[in-house]
Amino acid sequence: MTDINLKGGKLSIEQLNTIFETIPVEFDFIDENDIIRWSSANRHRLFKRTDADLGKHVLEVHPGHSQNHVKQVLHDMHSGDRDSISIMIKHHGQPVNIAFYALRDDQNKYLGCVEVTQDVSKQQTKGSFWRNIMQVLHKK
Repeated sequence: MTDINLKGGKLSIEQLNTIFETIPVEFDFIDENDIIRWSSANRHRLFKRTDADLGKHVLEVHPGHSQNHVKQVLHDMHSGDRDSISIMIKHHGQPVNIAFYALRDDQNKYLGCVEVTQDVSKQQTKGSFWRNIMQVLHKK
């Protein structure tokens, strides 16, 4: 079994895949050109991804009503105006948190971002509307 050296330790590919298959959170890696390069494959996904989605521009897998928001988030990530944003949406009547995290190297070069999606129906959502407004207004 080949180990992958990571900051903080080593994991095998099997262990790493099992982590992403098990935890009830979706991860999508979007490269510096806004192309989807990797998605976690687990049974908990709310927004399904297939192998056919890999290599597509991220806007191709987001619904039309959200594309302007995604464009703005990506613009802010590329420019350095924002390193992360976390928003709450309703999906089939349930609250869902979607967060984007900019990935930068040691020289602060933008490498892409990770989109993290999680069903938060079992977590407190009171005040989410105003928290979302404040997230959009305060970029850092």
